[in-house]
Amino acid sequence: MQGFGVHTSMWTMNWDREGAERTIPSAAEYKMDFIEIALLNAPAVDAAHTRALLEKHDMRAVASLGLPEHAWASVNPDGAIAHLKQAIEVAAAMGCEALSGVTYGGIGERTGVPPTMAEYDNIAIALSAAAKHAKDAGILFGIEPVNRYENHLINTGAQATWMIEKVGSDNIFVHLDTYHMNIEEKGAGNGILDAREHLKYIHLSESDRGTPGWGTCDWDEIYSTLAAIEYKGGLAMESFINMPPEVGYGLAIWRPVAENFEEVMDNGLPFLRGKARQYRLI
Repeated sequence: MQGFGVHTSMWTMNWDREGAERTIPSAAEYKMDFIEIALLNAPAVDAAHTRALLEKHDMRAVASLGLPEHAWASVNPDGAIAHLKQAIEVAAAMGCEALSGVTYGGIGERTGVPPTMAEYDNIAIALSAAAKHAKDAGILFGIEPVNRYENHLINTGAQATWMIEKVGSDNIFVHLDTYHMNIEEKGAGNGILDAREHLKYIHLSESDRGTPGWGTCDWDEIYSTLAAIEYKGGLAMESFINMPPEVGYGLAIWRPVAENFEEVMDNGLPFLRGKARQYRLI
């Protein structure tokens, strides 16, 4: 999981044949190293079709998701395990290198009170089984801390590191996101330092989830800290342009964060690549 990537929401959030045929060639035109496929409905994916398109365009991939309510690991670890195993199998069949995201819970999962150890114990059970299944399938498995408004369970790099060490698997990594870090961390650099031993993937997302470089994220702090830890993982630009209602609701995105994908790709991507070159990450 190295190089520069882009989340498929830039072009589509429905990973069907049409979405794959629109996204993969477009990402290749921008000379992306990989794409991150939003795996919201794994059973509906034509994995062989996606794999063939990826191979045709010499494109690598990872997949990501959040758990649906019926499979929230904190209250239904068995349901989470079943859901994650199916997603892992589809991700592997597509040729993805990893499955990551809010793999421990749901986007919009909040109880109104602080997390309990019982919830964390259930999550550890689910993540342990999922990580083993991913290892057997030949892919890595990640967990992404998200902000308190989207999930009450894992919000910081330190919490993600704690959960990984609680699980004890050698196949789980931390997946950070600069949008969430801008809300939750006491400085993005501290979040990166807290997760560094397990950090293999990062979303480069602006403070409003729009065009990188046009918001308030401290990109010099982010990139300089990545350089300081000699980061070698994936750098994935994430901005939500095409949002189905159920996803927009979970992420509380009520207004467009950019005019279109060209605004983000033609302005944000050169900005992020330039910073990566400046700090010798690429």
